[in-house]
Amino acid sequence: MADLIYEVKGHLARITMNRPEHLNCFSEEMIHLWTKALEDVRDREDIYAVLLSGNGKAFCAGGDVKAMAAGDGFFESHDDISSTALARKNSLWKGIQRIPLILEEIDKPVVAKIHGAAVGAGLDMALMCDVRIASESATMSESYFNAGIVPGDGGAYFLPRIIGRDKALDMFWTTKVLKGAEAERIGLVTHVVPDDELDDYVEAYMQKLLEAPQTAMRLTKRAIYQSEQITLRSSLDMVSSFMGIVTELDDYRTRTSALVEKLNRKHKKHAEEKEKN
Repeated sequence: MADLIYEVKGHLARITMNRPEHLNCFSEEMIHLWTKALEDVRDREDIYAVLLSGNGKAFCAGGDVKAMAAGDGFFESHDDISSTALARKNSLWKGIQRIPLILEEIDKPVVAKIHGAAVGAGLDMALMCDVRIASESATMSESYFNAGIVPGDGGAYFLPRIIGRDKALDMFWTTKVLKGAEAERIGLVTHVVPDDELDDYVEAYMQKLLEAPQTAMRLTKRAIYQSEQITLRSSLDMVSSFMGIVTELDDYRTRTSALVEKLNRKHKKHAEEKEKN
């Protein structure tokens, strides 16, 4: 079996890390397959949402430390890790750092389902997603200092934007391990659910996304992310353009007509009840 499984069914793309015997630690093959999968998601109109998860007992334990020491893991080859600093830098740029860059180009919702361990770069892969849903027993940690390294995949960018600068520094400096409830309390994850309810909860959540107005959903995601980097005036100008676009779509006409019909039924029922009384 491949180190990463990518499948599309019913407009939902599933990306599953598939090295359960290694707690889904990254391999060179996994990173390359991940990049190709995300490029496909980005370019296909029939994909409405993406679900990222891990096979086995863990979400992802990050870089394979043994493989990294042997010249694999985050890096492309043994020559990269054993030669120059520039070679190691370029290896990250060509490999694992492609993942957040491609994700930035995807307007469709991307959801991470976290169970077991999400450690180091494994946690950072979840942070790159739009929404994180975790089980109560899930454990999350920024463990880079345990190996004497820095967050080379984007964790230093994403984590402070999600939980704040001080809490991000605290997580990196202390390598503390958070359980589901604490992770939810500080905003690290979006939802925490009992372990035995995780699968059903996530499937129901993804179904809601598949049934949502797709263009409006993608443009809203774009508006939120881009508004973090622009002025209020620019944001308002952008969303007014988006409003002009979505109000020309059949989705808008169908949904507003359904709302009017529902409102009319409600008023009619209220009037009938009032007349009886």
